[in-house]
Amino acid sequence: MYKTEQLLLAQPIQVIFFDIDGVFTNGSLIYSESGETLKQFNVLDGQGIKFLESVGVVPVVISGRAGKAVEARMKDLGISRVHLGVHKKIEIANLVLLELGFDWSQAAVIGDDWADLEMMVNCRFSCAPSNAHPEVLSRVNYVTEKRGGEGAVRQFCDLIITAKGKYQLLLNEFLGQGS
Repeated sequence: MYKTEQLLLAQPIQVIFFDIDGVFTNGSLIYSESGETLKQFNVLDGQGIKFLESVGVVPVVISGRAGKAVEARMKDLGISRVHLGVHKKIEIANLVLLELGFDWSQAAVIGDDWADLEMMVNCRFSCAPSNAHPEVLSRVNYVTEKRGGEGAVRQFCDLIITAKGKYQLLLNEFLGQGS
């Protein structure tokens, strides 16, 4: 499933920067009659975020677009570091790393388009959904089997949890086998 070199690269990850459109969603923009942008999220992805947090990895959202749907979903997931409407993502990422006391060698990024590339080339571990732009796909450490909005975030979270040696422990808890 995962290559040994991917797991080794992912072990020290302490913070993950997530894009929204094309990662948490399929990238489609649906407008309501009132002009509100609607988005669809996958529950598997949300559970992956909760697992990340349970093993001490900090999720951070940095998105070029803003919107109430994204704000509501991120609040529902308990993600407190959400930066929307960002033009230069790396600037926000640098500030977050400084605030948290981490550096790029402890950071991962999952994104799907050119706006994410600068963060991706600076981080320790990069990921893209299978339907990401070809320039992104050619530069990442891991490409999920799933498409954006269809469980790609969960697959990435599972990889990180596996690299940290916590996957089976979490699964056992859900199987009622304790720790």
